[in-house]
Amino acid sequence: MGDQAPEGVSHPRAIRSFVRRAGRITTGQTKAFASLGPQFLVAHSVQPFDADACFGAERIGQRLVLEIGFGMGEATAHIAQVLPHTRFLCCEVHEPGVGALLKRIGEHGLDNIRIIAHDAVEVLRDMIGPGTLDGVHLFFPDPWHKKRHHKRRLVQPPLVHELALRLKPGGTLHMATDWEPYAQQMLQVLSAEPMLLNTSPHAQGWADKPHYRPLTKFEQRGLRLGHGVWDLVFQRV
Repeated sequence: MGDQAPEGVSHPRAIRSFVRRAGRITTGQTKAFASLGPQFLVAHSVQPFDADACFGAERIGQRLVLEIGFGMGEATAHIAQVLPHTRFLCCEVHEPGVGALLKRIGEHGLDNIRIIAHDAVEVLRDMIGPGTLDGVHLFFPDPWHKKRHHKRRLVQPPLVHELALRLKPGGTLHMATDWEPYAQQMLQVLSAEPMLLNTSPHAQGWADKPHYRPLTKFEQRGLRLGHGVWDLVFQRV
């Protein structure tokens, strides 16, 4: 936890994985909470997360991926379909987003997703033991564009260190952003963590987009406007 932030970028004592956003929950999302919440929502706890018990006997031993901040859950649901033999533990505090993902779970008949509607930093601290994750996904976190707000960015050395500790050897940490200055910071922070190795075959360090990550509508619009998207895939050594 004593690692330093990149030059010119400080980090606060306590980083949160979210920003409180306003949003109205729809009737369909409310129904999804009522009908699917009891099965797919997991309460935050100070007890270690038991994936085998939570996902059921038929999924014992399958890969476990932690997703931090899934927005409205479109990409999450897609990835869960593409990787049906992987278990996804997904953290999001935005209630309409949680409701939207529950609705998608019902529509697509997904049973390899569980949701914790709580701050992912606290979930990581309280529930995820060392060496228990096969992967971590962190897609398009808030870039906090203004320099004076950079300290609020989620990707900072202390969090990356904690994520690396919780990956199994060979486990992967996959991040993506459409904001190049944040991508540069991510690359610097990830590269400075001694437990992680960049899997990119390219000199600049960016990864090719893994097949499972879909292009979101927002991302497609950005690409049409000439905006870039940067993926980073690092592996626990």
